Amino acid sequence: MDSMLRLEDLESGYGPMQVLWKPSLDVKKGSITALLGPNGAGKSTLLNTVLGSVEPWDGKIIYEDQEITHMPSHKKVDLGITLVPEGKHLFGGMTVYENLIMGAYRKEALKDIDKSLDIVYSLFPILKERDKQQAGTLSGGQQQMVTIARALMSKPRLIMLDEPSQGLAPKLVGEIFETVEKLQVEIGLTLLLVEQNADATLNASNYVYIMHEGQIKSEGTSEEIKGSSEIREAYLGI
Repeated sequence: MDSMLRLEDLESGYGPMQVLWKPSLDVKKGSITALLGPNGAGKSTLLNTVLGSVEPWDGKIIYEDQEITHMPSHKKVDLGITLVPEGKHLFGGMTVYENLIMGAYRKEALKDIDKSLDIVYSLFPILKERDKQQAGTLSGGQQQMVTIARALMSKPRLIMLDEPSQGLAPKLVGEIFETVEKLQVEIGLTLLLVEQNADATLNASNYVYIMHEGQIKSEGTSEEIKGSSEIREAYLGI
């Protein structure tokens, strides 16, 4: 399987504080690759460094065989990299439909806006039913769906999801993970998923990296990580 995103010995941080200590990882095309680890391990910083909102200090970021380490964020977005940040960043006073349209800001995305809407509504039928409803009045799980759906409207090739299940009831966590799997199976998207919910993540992902204190401490297929009680106890508390 070809590599879509490769990080080599990435270093970054905030001011003088180093957060990433040379993690390397490889996200294969068409896969769901997960980054697991406790709070404060540097997982969100890694995503923000890939996107460029945190400047890389050292190391390399390679996307589809092109080095993009110091490329500005908007150019990375133009290449098809999208980050769905932690929390629900919606325009609460706008309708679901209006929120979705806001996602289609790339030139390529504007051309295919109707087709993208069809895809989004087939993946999230509930959003079609509620397309005229104000986004701020939806349930937490539905708001998270709008956030993911809006990211899809930009026609990404790689979606990075930061804690999509955070703050959701267990039943809704299941729905969000089903959606993540659908993105892979039905539209062939490549996903890099940052999560603290280890159980649901191990069931949904193909390959897993475990991060602790800014370093990759372990990696393997989700089956291998599930099968290693040592790794699970040491880093995941399960």
